[in-house]
Amino acid sequence: MKVRMASDKDIERIHSLLSQVAMVHHKGRPDLFKYGERKYTDEELKEILHDENRPILAAVDDKDCLQGYAFCMFQQYKNHNIMTDIKTLYIDDLCVDEKMRGKHIGTMLYQAALDFAREHGCYNVTLNVWSCNESAMRFYRSCGLKEQKVGMEVIL
Repeated sequence: MKVRMASDKDIERIHSLLSQVAMVHHKGRPDLFKYGERKYTDEELKEILHDENRPILAAVDDKDCLQGYAFCMFQQYKNHNIMTDIKTLYIDDLCVDEKMRGKHIGTMLYQAALDFAREHGCYNVTLNVWSCNESAMRFYRSCGLKEQKVGMEVIL
């Protein structure tokens, strides 16, 4: 298993893994997440794949088949009134094919994201995780992540 940048040839596999993530979210919060819908069109995904500010790291097997990904994006507040201008790599989505879980692919992707962030002068790496996704919460905590901020809601 190795990590490389995702490319157009990975689109079909990315959609497949995005569907797995969508199902986790739908099961956890069906009031918020639709069943069976795609997060991105092919065109939107191609646009992301070619945007240097939104890198997608791809974990691929020895046949170069994508088994996991980390959608990332650079964030930075420049000349903001109260925020410092640190550069952050935000992990928007990290997924390992459900058939490949438990093989440390997620840890490899996360470490690759840390290395990528360091190489690009980032101060930190951040992400959001839905509280209904307890396995993801456990995984991220095992990687050393700590809560930075907490989103809260009341359903009316």
